[in-house]
Amino acid sequence: MTPTEFIQKWRSVDLKERTASQSHFNDICRLLDIEEPISADPKGEWFTFEKGASKTGGGEGWADVWRKECFAWEYKGKKKDLDRAFAQLQQYAIALDNPPLLIVSDMDRFRVHTNWTNTVQEMHEFSVEDLLDGATRDLLRNCFLDPERLKPAKTRQMLTEEAAEEFSQLAQRLRERGHEAHAVAHFVNRLVFCMFAEDVRLLPDQMFTKMLKASIKAPERFELNASKLFAAMHKGGDLDFTPIEWFNGGLFDDDSAFPLQRDDIDNLLAAAELDWSEIDPSILGTLFERGLDPSKRSQLGAHYTDREKIMQIVEPVLIRPLMDEWAQVRVKIGEAIAKAEKAIGGARTKAENEAKKLQAQWHERLRKFRVLDPACGSGNFLYLSLLALKDIEHLTNLEAEALSPSLAAQFPNSGPENVLGIELNTYAAELARVSVWIGEIQWMRRNGFEAAKNPILRSLGNIENRDAVLVTDDEGNPTLNAEGQPQRAAWPEADLVVGNPPFLGDKKMIAELGEDYTIALRKAWPQVPGGADLVCYWVAGAWDRIAANKLQRAGLVATNSIRGGSNRDVLKPIVEQGRISDAWSDEEWTVEGAAVRVSLICFDRQLEEPATLNGEVVLKILSDLSANLHEYDLSRAKALKANSSTAFIGDQKSGPFDIPYEEAAKLLLAKGNPHGRPNAEVLRPWMNGMDLSRRPAGKWIIDFGSAMSLPDAMLYEMPFSIVEENVKPMRANVRRDNHRENWWIHGEARPGMRRALSTCSRFLATPRVAKHRMFAWLDSSVLPDCQLVVIARDDDATFGILQSRFHELWALRMGTSLEDRPRYTPSTTFETFPFPEGLTPDIPSDDYADDPRAQAIAAAAARLDDLRQNWLNPPDLVERVPEVIEGFPDRILPKDEAATKELKKRTLTNLYNIRPAWLDHAHRVLDEAVAEAYGWADDFCAGILTDEEILARLFQLNQERGNKSS
Repeated sequence: MTPTEFIQKWRSVDLKERTASQSHFNDICRLLDIEEPISADPKGEWFTFEKGASKTGGGEGWADVWRKECFAWEYKGKKKDLDRAFAQLQQYAIALDNPPLLIVSDMDRFRVHTNWTNTVQEMHEFSVEDLLDGATRDLLRNCFLDPERLKPAKTRQMLTEEAAEEFSQLAQRLRERGHEAHAVAHFVNRLVFCMFAEDVRLLPDQMFTKMLKASIKAPERFELNASKLFAAMHKGGDLDFTPIEWFNGGLFDDDSAFPLQRDDIDNLLAAAELDWSEIDPSILGTLFERGLDPSKRSQLGAHYTDREKIMQIVEPVLIRPLMDEWAQVRVKIGEAIAKAEKAIGGARTKAENEAKKLQAQWHERLRKFRVLDPACGSGNFLYLSLLALKDIEHLTNLEAEALSPSLAAQFPNSGPENVLGIELNTYAAELARVSVWIGEIQWMRRNGFEAAKNPILRSLGNIENRDAVLVTDDEGNPTLNAEGQPQRAAWPEADLVVGNPPFLGDKKMIAELGEDYTIALRKAWPQVPGGADLVCYWVAGAWDRIAANKLQRAGLVATNSIRGGSNRDVLKPIVEQGRISDAWSDEEWTVEGAAVRVSLICFDRQLEEPATLNGEVVLKILSDLSANLHEYDLSRAKALKANSSTAFIGDQKSGPFDIPYEEAAKLLLAKGNPHGRPNAEVLRPWMNGMDLSRRPAGKWIIDFGSAMSLPDAMLYEMPFSIVEENVKPMRANVRRDNHRENWWIHGEARPGMRRALSTCSRFLATPRVAKHRMFAWLDSSVLPDCQLVVIARDDDATFGILQSRFHELWALRMGTSLEDRPRYTPSTTFETFPFPEGLTPDIPSDDYADDPRAQAIAAAAARLDDLRQNWLNPPDLVERVPEVIEGFPDRILPKDEAATKELKKRTLTNLYNIRPAWLDHAHRVLDEAVAEAYGWADDFCAGILTDEEILARLFQLNQERGNKSS
């Protein structure tokens, strides 16, 4: 059929919709050279008329035409209301698998509405005469064959970033004029909502934009005009003869407004040009917070946590269980309907009433359903949870209607009151309310419903502005109960807990939260170990409620360090008494514009159900967020007596004791101390984790040991004067008495480590946090920093065992991580590791010097170290220069500028990033020698020793030895 033939035929047809629509659509298929539905899909599985009609026993379906993953199409009679047709499609879109395009037509006019999630929706409109244009026919053909071509380029995030940029400039200027931060935030939120309300036609006749334009020539009029508008929105009423709806909700609780200048109004007008109806509440808060906080200004628009990440928790905790619950209800409704169809009279009525009762009970269940985010921030989790709950209600409505016309779809009952929040920051709490309000209104519009009225904004006191883990006063100070003890904060009753609690490491809590608060928090939560990160208090709080049957499920974002150390202890009772149902052990997340590594954890008490770890179904998820087929639980590994007093965290200086090499050289050569002793006794080369993983920076440190008296330290005149000038003032106001009073001694001088190293000619060290687990030798004169873990052994066999694949696997699974860099600790990773029998750290290396196993490991380890050192410091690029005095290792210096440039690339980290063939081979030889020492050589060479098998065997050794020592 040609375009002209199509136009001539349908221009004159005046049949009613039902009579003509299918014929009209079949002619469109012929015009576009596309197979029509009945021929293309006789079973109606992916391309059909009256989609959904078969479920209702015939008649009209949810859409006149449906093509899977392409469109839903609704017809109306000529010159009928296409807006109404579109609203109908919106109401049924969720039952039609949310097609990307929603098309309405009255056979003369066509409207193609885009329906992709998370994009700014667009509408393409054309008439039947426009089909003469090949471009119009191509657009319509793409609706069938390639709908992605119609996908809008602008995402809702992009739109939101543009809006936030304009408002952040305004907010910054208001702050610079001396207005208080929260007052600015409240005012900005009002302006944001006014623009949204205008674009969704809740404010009539572009009233807000007109007010802005009227203020261009007379900015001084803005404050009064805005106050009038806010007052009308507060209670409802007329403004200049225009009726204004009652908004309320706390956002318009008074008529206060700030005076604005011309630049401010220009910003608002630029923002008003955007389509605020499509703003994305899930990132609105994050972006505006960056705009209002000067310290976060540079992060604007850089990163945000996308909805897909949040849905990794919302889906298993909220959507999946509720849909499983509905499946059971739906079966019962279906049984009642089937019974009614076979019955007559009173029996039929009784069966129909039973179906209606089941439907009503389900809707009451959803109406009362509550989701709590006890650290809700700007409301991202609440917003997406509300949308998910409303989708469930709407979909189950339609599915019930499909079972029987007597079960008519009901108006949505779920709304903002279904989500509860607790947030300490006043501004974030208000942003959460705005996000939920906007999300509710957008959902109603997108699904073909009118927004609520009288008031438009329901009160959201269910999003509370307070501390979620500790009872505090208005100043944020802990309050005590009658017994003088701090108290845990109460959480409101809810069905689920979801959220992203604050990320703050144990070591930073006192500095960030204050000593009094931190001590009170730990006293109020005895079930949380003292060394645990802040997020653990939310995990423990959710589990306590689940264990007490006051909560069904929880899903929280935690730092990925929750898998190890003290943090892991909060997961152990969940694993022992309940279930981690879904987890992602190591995911990228965004916090204040920076990517971090997190674990996503969902838990409940459904003991018999399987679990999902990193997207794979497993029998059980353990407290280290692992699962295996060997039924071992590394979280139960024990510290072994044979490994004690060998591994240490390095010296923590707690002050500027370190000095550059040039200054150290002068001090080493200086003479004239009153006691006749050299400065070399209190000067040492100093290395931290970066010196080992990259290249040494060449720093030295002044070190008066762990117990030197002040009078003795004074005798080293020049080093002492440097410490007195630089360290003493800084230590004068520190919290710890020992640091203030013994200011010339390093903060944590590690006397145990010093004693252990005193008998070593050299010692092993590894960075506490590093991408690769690398061990290296350090000279006995070097003082290791606290960013190194020190192993007080000087034999190559110990080096080889620690650098082997066996220990690396153990360390990776037993340790935690910082972002994507694994941590190594003396306690969890070293002291639990079972060395080969007879080669343990409690045995002097001389005692196994003749053991062939030790000799093979030592030879492979020494070869590996030689090759690494030759790569790091090639003889043709470096020269070795003796130190200015004896007793210290030679200095390694580049021969020229070209060598300097090349050596910058030669670091241990880069070497293991590249992992050349020779390095891989050297490690293979070492691993074979270590496997032989365990008695596993044959299995290793045969490839039987998978990572899981190695860990299972090491765990068995750990348990056997741990039981013997206990």
